[in-house]
Amino acid sequence: MERCVASRHPTVTDGPTVASHFEGRDPVVRRIYDQLTGVLRKIGPCREESKKTSIHIVAATALAGVATRKHHLVLTIKSDRRLTSPRIHRSERVSAKRFHHEVRLTSPADMDEELIGWLRDAYALSA
Repeated sequence: MERCVASRHPTVTDGPTVASHFEGRDPVVRRIYDQLTGVLRKIGPCREESKKTSIHIVAATALAGVATRKHHLVLTIKSDRRLTSPRIHRSERVSAKRFHHEVRLTSPADMDEELIGWLRDAYALSA
């Protein structure tokens, strides 16, 4: 697999698509998401799994989750340690060696080296 691609697992009823998460959202939300998936394609193969309230980005396991809001994205990143940054508005220890960190993205420019480093680390944990 060369890039982050949409994945739809067969279900009894049709669920949400990746595109449906962007309906009624500011166009910048889709641009931020496209920037995110572009960065992830450069890190390694992954797929998108559309869920009811979010989109999961998966290598072998989930490395990130994306929740769309009217004017921004909430990106949840998997980590093996607590990250400290004013950009992280919520952190949760989900097990002895796993944390989930939420970052609010309001612009494609938010995809800087700090965030890309966190994504690389998350990818390494999930590959």
